[in-house]
Amino acid sequence: MPQATTLILILAGLCVSSLGQYNEEEDLAWLQYYLRQSRASSYNYVPYYEEESPAYAYSYPSATDTEPEPEPEPQQAAPWRCPQECDCPPNFSSAMYCDTRNLRYLPFVPSRMKYVYFQNNLITSIQEGAFDNATELEWLALHNNQIGSEKMGKRVFGKLQRLERLYMNNNNLTRLPGPLPRSLRELHLSYNQISKVPSNALEGLENLTALYLSHNFIFEMGASLKGLKSLILADLSYNNLRKVPEGLPASLEQLYLEYNYINAIPDDYFQVSPRLLYVRMSHNSLTNQGLSSNTFNSSSILELDLSYNRLQKIPRVNTNLENLYLQGNQINEFSISSFCSVVDVMNYSRLQVLRLDGNAIKRNAVPPDAPLCLRRATVIEI
Repeated sequence: MPQATTLILILAGLCVSSLGQYNEEEDLAWLQYYLRQSRASSYNYVPYYEEESPAYAYSYPSATDTEPEPEPEPQQAAPWRCPQECDCPPNFSSAMYCDTRNLRYLPFVPSRMKYVYFQNNLITSIQEGAFDNATELEWLALHNNQIGSEKMGKRVFGKLQRLERLYMNNNNLTRLPGPLPRSLRELHLSYNQISKVPSNALEGLENLTALYLSHNFIFEMGASLKGLKSLILADLSYNNLRKVPEGLPASLEQLYLEYNYINAIPDDYFQVSPRLLYVRMSHNSLTNQGLSSNTFNSSSILELDLSYNRLQKIPRVNTNLENLYLQGNQINEFSISSFCSVVDVMNYSRLQVLRLDGNAIKRNAVPPDAPLCLRRATVIEI
């Protein structure tokens, strides 16, 4: 027993001697870092943001591609310190999670951060220079807050030259934030109070691929989409538009304009977008008088939704169209020429789904050559 006691005293002395080589400030910094890492090791947060449309797929950054957790440097602790209001998991060191915490302000963002989540809080303002230190930011989630346009700095995003995704849907914005970084690829501004989009509001955003502006009060778009050379998806549904946006980009594939007040479409409007696949214009005020004979005769369009408008005749569509929704209009005749200009063995429509229910067409009004023209149709509802 005495030998064991002596051994313990010797080991204790060695430990004291070893610790004596470091000053107290370094010991305290190391201990704080160790405790932070211990708490964070049990944190299992999956990167999340709100997806607004199922038609567009996103990818999450892989944790294996992120930078390694920096080694503790007691004299330079500030750059890697995580704000006490947030969590910075060690296995995803470039992400900071401050969501759903009843925050009324924006905490300091460390310079190493690339993905920052502030959604589901009570934030009302963004002060000038809030992100000047975080120039590496790529994702910034600010949705589901109470941010107003009058309480945002004029150049809060000015130094974020690597920002790719900005989420500000479900706020109190009355105008588009800006200027926005040219690096931006996705802009989420649905469920705000925006009433107008000036023609220069999106100027310079040549990398933008997805624009979400649904559920606002927009009555004018002008030619704001024209310079967006990479735009694939534009969601302008649930607004107060009376005219279609001018100058669609050639890159556009998906255009959502349902639930507006549009009553006419210019001639050859869709011809400038040769990649356009999906057009949704249900619940508008379209009439046949507001359409030309070839408005929808675009070879690229695969799905066209014109339901719940004021059409009295089936508009002419291209034979490549696969899905056509016309329910809830005032159509009173089934014109086969709308689908096939020539009906024979070699000429027929690729239409698979045709909905005409909720119109004035009678079932016995279907012409006898309809099965030959619409031979690929699997669903026809009258």
